[in-house]
Amino acid sequence: MKTFANIISYVFHPLLMATYGCLLVFFGLTDTIYAVFTPLRVKLLITATVFAFTFLLPLLNLLILYKLGYISSLKIEDRRERTFPMLMTALCYIGLFYMIYDFNIWPAIKIFVLGAGVCIALGAVISTRWQISAHAIGVGGLLGAMLAISYFVQVPMFMVLSAIILLSGIIGFSRLALQAHTPSQVYAGFIMGCVVQFMLFFAAQIVTFV
Repeated sequence: MKTFANIISYVFHPLLMATYGCLLVFFGLTDTIYAVFTPLRVKLLITATVFAFTFLLPLLNLLILYKLGYISSLKIEDRRERTFPMLMTALCYIGLFYMIYDFNIWPAIKIFVLGAGVCIALGAVISTRWQISAHAIGVGGLLGAMLAISYFVQVPMFMVLSAIILLSGIIGFSRLALQAHTPSQVYAGFIMGCVVQFMLFFAAQIVTFV
Protein backbone atom coordinates (compact mmCIF):
# COMPACT_ATOMS: atom_id res chain seq x y z
CA MET A 1 0.00 0.00 0.00
CA LYS A 2 2.80 2.43 0.83
CA THR A 3 4.45 1.73 -2.52
CA PHE A 4 1.23 2.66 -4.32
CA ALA A 5 0.83 5.76 -2.14
CA ASN A 6 4.40 6.85 -2.92
CA ILE A 7 3.87 6.40 -6.66
CA ILE A 8 0.69 8.49 -6.55
CA SER A 9 2.47 11.18 -4.50
CA TYR A 10 5.31 11.41 -7.04
CA VAL A 11 3.23 11.18 -10.23
CA PHE A 12 0.75 13.78 -8.97
CA HIS A 13 3.25 16.00 -7.22
CA PRO A 14 1.82 19.50 -6.63
CA LEU A 15 4.52 21.04 -8.84
CA LEU A 16 3.18 19.03 -11.78
CA MET A 17 -0.44 20.15 -11.45
CA ALA A 18 0.02 23.30 -13.55
CA THR A 19 1.47 21.20 -16.38
CA TYR A 20 -1.38 18.69 -16.11
CA GLY A 21 -3.87 21.55 -16.14
CA CYS A 22 -2.25 23.01 -19.25
CA LEU A 23 -2.34 19.64 -21.02
CA LEU A 24 -5.96 19.19 -20.01
CA VAL A 25 -6.98 22.60 -21.34
CA PHE A 26 -5.20 22.13 -24.67
CA PHE A 27 -5.73 18.43 -25.32
CA GLY A 28 -8.59 17.37 -23.05
CA LEU A 29 -11.15 20.09 -23.78
CA THR A 30 -11.53 19.46 -27.50
CA ASP A 31 -14.74 21.47 -27.92
CA THR A 32 -13.25 24.90 -27.26
CA ILE A 33 -12.14 27.31 -29.98
CA TYR A 34 -8.72 27.58 -28.33
CA ALA A 35 -8.17 23.83 -28.55
CA VAL A 36 -9.33 23.75 -32.17
CA PHE A 37 -7.60 26.83 -33.57
CA THR A 38 -4.39 26.93 -31.51
CA PRO A 39 -1.60 25.31 -33.58
CA LEU A 40 -0.05 22.18 -32.09
CA ARG A 41 3.39 23.83 -32.03
CA VAL A 42 2.03 26.68 -29.90
CA LYS A 43 0.28 24.25 -27.53
CA LEU A 44 3.48 22.28 -27.02
CA LEU A 45 5.58 25.43 -26.60
CA ILE A 46 3.26 26.87 -23.95
CA THR A 47 3.05 23.53 -22.14
CA ALA A 48 6.85 23.21 -22.15
CA THR A 49 7.19 26.77 -20.81
CA VAL A 50 4.71 26.05 -18.02
CA PHE A 51 6.57 22.84 -17.18
CA ALA A 52 9.90 24.67 -17.04
CA PHE A 53 8.68 27.50 -14.80
CA THR A 54 6.41 25.49 -12.51
CA PHE A 55 8.39 22.28 -12.14
CA LEU A 56 11.99 22.46 -13.35
CA LEU A 57 12.87 25.84 -11.80
CA PRO A 58 11.28 25.06 -8.40
CA LEU A 59 12.95 21.63 -8.45
CA LEU A 60 16.33 23.24 -9.17
CA ASN A 61 15.70 25.64 -6.30
CA LEU A 62 14.98 22.70 -3.97
CA LEU A 63 18.17 20.94 -5.07
CA ILE A 64 20.24 24.07 -4.37
CA LEU A 65 18.64 24.53 -0.96
CA TYR A 66 19.24 20.86 -0.16
CA LYS A 67 22.90 21.04 -1.18
CA LEU A 68 23.35 24.20 0.90
CA GLY A 69 21.78 22.49 3.89
CA TYR A 70 18.76 24.78 4.19
CA ILE A 71 16.39 21.82 3.91
CA SER A 72 16.98 18.33 5.24
CA SER A 73 15.05 16.50 2.50
CA LEU A 74 13.76 17.18 -1.00
CA LYS A 75 10.33 16.18 0.32
CA ILE A 76 10.58 19.05 2.86
CA GLU A 77 8.54 17.06 5.34
CA ASP A 78 9.52 19.40 8.16
CA ARG A 79 6.89 22.16 8.28
CA ARG A 80 9.45 24.70 9.49
CA GLU A 81 11.52 24.21 6.31
CA ARG A 82 8.62 24.70 3.90
CA THR A 83 8.00 28.44 3.97
CA PHE A 84 11.01 29.74 2.03
CA PRO A 85 10.99 27.04 -0.72
CA MET A 86 7.24 27.51 -1.20
CA LEU A 87 7.59 31.28 -1.46
CA MET A 88 10.34 30.86 -4.05
CA THR A 89 8.10 28.46 -5.97
CA ALA A 90 5.22 30.95 -5.81
CA LEU A 91 7.54 33.57 -7.34
CA CYS A 92 8.25 31.21 -10.26
CA TYR A 93 4.51 30.87 -10.90
CA ILE A 94 3.84 34.59 -10.61
CA GLY A 95 6.84 35.32 -12.83
CA LEU A 96 5.41 32.97 -15.45
CA PHE A 97 2.04 34.72 -15.22
CA TYR A 98 3.77 38.07 -15.79
CA MET A 99 5.65 36.66 -18.78
CA ILE A 100 2.59 35.19 -20.53
CA TYR A 101 0.19 37.97 -19.57
CA ASP A 102 0.32 39.59 -23.01
CA PHE A 103 0.39 36.29 -24.92
CA ASN A 104 -2.58 35.64 -27.21
CA ILE A 105 -3.56 32.41 -25.48
CA TRP A 106 -6.62 31.24 -23.60
CA PRO A 107 -6.96 33.48 -20.51
CA ALA A 108 -7.88 30.39 -18.46
CA ILE A 109 -4.25 29.27 -18.58
CA LYS A 110 -3.04 32.64 -17.29
CA ILE A 111 -5.57 32.66 -14.44
CA PHE A 112 -4.76 29.05 -13.55
CA VAL A 113 -1.03 29.82 -13.32
CA LEU A 114 -1.69 32.93 -11.20
CA GLY A 115 -4.09 30.97 -8.98
CA ALA A 116 -1.51 28.25 -8.44
CA GLY A 117 1.03 30.87 -7.40
CA VAL A 118 -1.44 32.43 -4.95
CA CYS A 119 -2.29 29.01 -3.49
CA ILE A 120 1.37 28.18 -2.96
CA ALA A 121 2.03 31.55 -1.33
CA LEU A 122 -0.93 31.01 1.02
CA GLY A 123 0.34 27.51 1.74
CA ALA A 124 3.72 28.96 2.64
CA VAL A 125 2.16 31.39 5.10
CA ILE A 126 -0.04 28.69 6.65
CA SER A 127 2.96 26.36 6.95
CA THR A 128 4.57 28.71 9.42
CA ARG A 129 1.93 27.54 11.90
CA TRP A 130 0.36 24.39 10.48
CA GLN A 131 1.33 21.72 7.95
CA ILE A 132 -1.34 21.99 5.27
CA SER A 133 -1.20 19.43 2.44
CA ALA A 134 0.45 20.82 -0.71
CA HIS A 135 -0.73 17.78 -2.71
CA ALA A 136 -4.32 18.53 -1.74
CA ILE A 137 -3.86 22.22 -2.59
CA GLY A 138 -2.60 21.22 -6.04
CA VAL A 139 -5.40 18.84 -6.99
CA GLY A 140 -8.00 21.08 -5.33
CA GLY A 141 -6.76 23.98 -7.45
CA LEU A 142 -7.00 21.85 -10.59
CA LEU A 143 -10.61 20.97 -9.74
CA GLY A 144 -11.47 24.60 -8.94
CA ALA A 145 -10.05 25.78 -12.27
CA MET A 146 -11.91 23.13 -14.26
CA LEU A 147 -15.15 23.87 -12.39
CA ALA A 148 -14.74 27.55 -13.21
CA ILE A 149 -14.05 26.86 -16.89
CA SER A 150 -17.08 24.56 -17.08
CA TYR A 151 -19.31 27.15 -15.38
CA PHE A 152 -18.14 30.41 -16.96
CA VAL A 153 -17.21 29.17 -20.45
CA GLN A 154 -20.10 26.70 -20.60
CA VAL A 155 -17.91 23.75 -21.57
CA PRO A 156 -19.43 20.34 -20.75
CA MET A 157 -16.88 18.57 -18.54
CA PHE A 158 -18.76 15.93 -16.57
CA MET A 159 -16.25 13.15 -17.26
CA VAL A 160 -13.24 15.40 -16.65
CA LEU A 161 -14.61 16.72 -13.37
CA SER A 162 -15.57 13.21 -12.24
CA ALA A 163 -12.04 11.98 -13.00
CA ILE A 164 -10.45 14.85 -11.04
CA ILE A 165 -12.73 14.24 -8.05
CA LEU A 166 -11.78 10.54 -8.10
CA LEU A 167 -8.12 11.50 -8.41
CA SER A 168 -8.50 13.88 -5.46
CA GLY A 169 -9.73 11.02 -3.31
CA ILE A 170 -6.84 8.80 -4.37
CA ILE A 171 -4.26 11.51 -3.67
CA GLY A 172 -5.81 12.31 -0.30
CA PHE A 173 -5.88 8.63 0.64
CA SER A 174 -2.23 8.27 -0.40
CA ARG A 175 -1.12 11.18 1.77
CA LEU A 176 -3.00 9.72 4.73
CA ALA A 177 -1.61 6.24 4.09
CA LEU A 178 1.92 7.67 4.18
CA GLN A 179 1.01 9.48 7.42
CA ALA A 180 2.27 12.68 5.84
CA HIS A 181 -0.84 14.59 6.92
CA THR A 182 -3.92 14.40 9.07
CA PRO A 183 -7.40 14.35 7.46
CA SER A 184 -7.99 17.99 8.42
CA GLN A 185 -4.75 19.05 6.69
CA VAL A 186 -5.79 17.23 3.52
CA TYR A 187 -9.35 18.62 3.56
CA ALA A 188 -8.14 22.15 4.27
CA GLY A 189 -5.62 22.05 1.42
CA PHE A 190 -8.18 20.71 -1.03
CA ILE A 191 -10.84 23.27 -0.12
CA MET A 192 -8.36 26.16 -0.19
CA GLY A 193 -7.00 25.22 -3.61
CA CYS A 194 -10.47 24.75 -5.09
CA VAL A 195 -11.92 27.96 -3.64
CA VAL A 196 -8.94 30.19 -4.52
CA GLN A 197 -8.87 29.05 -8.16
CA PHE A 198 -12.63 29.34 -8.61
CA MET A 199 -12.75 32.79 -7.00
CA LEU A 200 -9.92 34.06 -9.21
CA PHE A 201 -11.84 32.97 -12.29
CA PHE A 202 -14.94 34.64 -10.83
CA ALA A 203 -13.00 37.86 -10.22
CA ALA A 204 -11.61 37.74 -13.76
CA GLN A 205 -15.15 37.49 -15.14
CA ILE A 206 -16.23 40.58 -13.17
CA VAL A 207 -13.23 42.59 -14.37
CA THR A 208 -13.85 41.49 -17.97
CA PHE A 209 -17.50 42.49 -18.03
CA VAL A 210 -17.32 45.70 -15.97
